Amino acid sequence: MWLHRVLRDKEVTVLGIESTAHTIGVGIARNRPPYILANQYKRYTPVMGGIHPREASRFIAENAPSVISAALKEAGITMNDIDAIAVALGPGLGPCLRVGATVARALSAYYEKPLVPVNHAIAHIEIGNLLSGFEDPLVIYVSGGNTSIIAYKDGRYRVFGETLDIALGNLRDVFAREAGLAPPYISQGEHVVDLCALRSREKKLLELPYIVKGQDVSYSGLLTAALNALKQGAKLEDVCYSLVEISFSMILEVAERGLAHTRKKQVLLTGGVSASSILDKKTKLMAEARGASFYNVPRKYAGDNGAMIAWAGVLAYLNNIVMEPSEAVINQRWRPDEVEVPWRSQNGRSN
Repeated sequence: MWLHRVLRDKEVTVLGIESTAHTIGVGIARNRPPYILANQYKRYTPVMGGIHPREASRFIAENAPSVISAALKEAGITMNDIDAIAVALGPGLGPCLRVGATVARALSAYYEKPLVPVNHAIAHIEIGNLLSGFEDPLVIYVSGGNTSIIAYKDGRYRVFGETLDIALGNLRDVFAREAGLAPPYISQGEHVVDLCALRSREKKLLELPYIVKGQDVSYSGLLTAALNALKQGAKLEDVCYSLVEISFSMILEVAERGLAHTRKKQVLLTGGVSASSILDKKTKLMAEARGASFYNVPRKYAGDNGAMIAWAGVLAYLNNIVMEPSEAVINQRWRPDEVEVPWRSQNGRSN
């Protein structure tokens, strides 16, 4: 059982705070079943345009107290039952991260609870490991601000490929906004670009840039070309179809090579874009073709959420990763391969 070390340790309960972008999420987790006790959130949606960091941070500050209360109520506990406070310190939008860090520092100091720093990307990975039971997967991490192929090796999660410019989620959101499809970006549980692509009757694949450089991908040229095609009279449905097919094929190409290189036997899809049913099907086919098991994180844990911060906080806290409130400084570009993960052994399992 991959949780053998966690289950051996004393029982701990951790409250996690997520505020890296548009969501204020608060989760509560412990190292005993059921591992996730609460997962509450409120999400900022701009009336028009993209996420404005100042407005999003104000939204997070205004809603943090009620989301914390809702999480404690869902878990049926009080702050006295919490052993530690975990907070995502990066990567993310600076103003939003600062609000979450300020709230976490205040709770830690006032209630005299240890403060646990959490990397947002690693939290996405670890909630996926928990839910899937995977011991050592190749991770396809795709979200609004991040796109990476990641696997564990020698004490850290290593990046085996990533975007050279904008993230896959950013590509989809910006195109949807510029094409007049959004906001909102999600409808019927699916991204509006995917829904538009599914309406393409001819399934016509336009000649748009397919940019893979070694193990990395580049999406900015694809975005520009897709918008230009739209301006030049191409059907919206055909542009969406081409954008979806090409962008997903790019990331799956580097994922498949990463799988061959690392020789992993499990594929984990996580991050906000993993909620795409189209990407889910394509990734499953790729994994099956390589003889690997596949798991896609459920939608409620795919996007930014406090439960994943709380669970990563449990793992870190049990391995004595804590800091003083005054040391909790945000890092907008905190990479997952900069973080030691002592709860994993050399074969990737939790120890």
